[in-house]
Amino acid sequence: MKDKLQLMIPGPTPVPERVLLAMARHPIGHRSGEFQAIVARTTEQLKWLHQTSQDVLVLAGSGTAAMEAGIINVLSRGDKVICGDNGKFGERWVKVAKAYGLDVEVIKAEWGQPLDPEAFRAALEADSAKAIKAVIITHSETSTGVINDLETINRHVKAHGEALIVVDAVTSLGATSVPVEAWGLDVVCSGSQKGYMIPPGLGFVAMGPRAWEAQKRSDLPKFYLDLERYRKAAEGNSNPFTPAVNLYFALEAALDLMQDEGLDAIFARHERHRRASQAAMQALGLPLFAAEGYGSPAITAVAPANLDAEALRKAVKSRYDILLAGGQDHLKGQVFRIGHLGFVCDRDVLTAVAAIEGALVELGQPPAQPGAGVAAAAAILQG
Repeated sequence: MKDKLQLMIPGPTPVPERVLLAMARHPIGHRSGEFQAIVARTTEQLKWLHQTSQDVLVLAGSGTAAMEAGIINVLSRGDKVICGDNGKFGERWVKVAKAYGLDVEVIKAEWGQPLDPEAFRAALEADSAKAIKAVIITHSETSTGVINDLETINRHVKAHGEALIVVDAVTSLGATSVPVEAWGLDVVCSGSQKGYMIPPGLGFVAMGPRAWEAQKRSDLPKFYLDLERYRKAAEGNSNPFTPAVNLYFALEAALDLMQDEGLDAIFARHERHRRASQAAMQALGLPLFAAEGYGSPAITAVAPANLDAEALRKAVKSRYDILLAGGQDHLKGQVFRIGHLGFVCDRDVLTAVAAIEGALVELGQPPAQPGAGVAAAAAILQG
């Protein structure tokens, strides 16, 4: 059946009909009073989502653009930084930092394992000269389905006294609590096609007071991604460059939906879907890839034994029109990932689990107990 594809990947995520309809409006002038009113309203809504009193800046770009902006606006040539690397996106921030000539120390963990906060503590405490200027980490590493212990790592960064923390919250913002102000997070970056429930095209950067002080000293090259330009424009509810007008319509509609649901309910829903997905896969005899206790609320990574994960993904898509995510780099064919981020409901999770069970039957590896995955997920969703 055409036009029935169900996205169960970490992004782009499903988009509510109200948001799609908002995008269908005719564009308006981006320097008009009408558009400035939308900017003013969404700025307040973004503060609510980020749990901060500071403005959240909006870029026409992806989450990667937001992260690159965050890095280059608070650092200078030759600065020493620590990058956490336990997956594809941790690897990316190492590459970005090196591209700008930063002195990068990498703290690694095996894919599927969380970053060790003690490794950060030791590195930061050993830095008696206070040479480390920033710690860059991915909160939810969707390539592996791992969520890192941001709160503890941030506490060690704060104890250092000099270093800033730059956070890739692209798939954690809107899925789990990221209290920017309460934790004193310096730079937090995210993207529209994830927990925000709108199509790709907007990046968001929340900057704290210490980050803005560092921004004054930063000498890395920037023009379009110069966040001071965005900050000054935001004071007048505007943007220094042409914004994605129709995506702003979508943003306003999506944030309205999120506020109607409430932060606690949003976080509880994502946690429920994580638990249900994990329980279902375990009931089907499919091992989880992420270390126990560190599963991301955005996505569940599964490492089936004696089964080509790509063959399972293909069967789920071709027969049931559900798109699961695959493994990246060396994990291709070894891992598949179930996205439960953003506009996902209990029905979507149950449907995906049932489709995976059906695909296992088709591939000649039926579960020992038919319906075990659906039953396990339903038990948690109804609990």
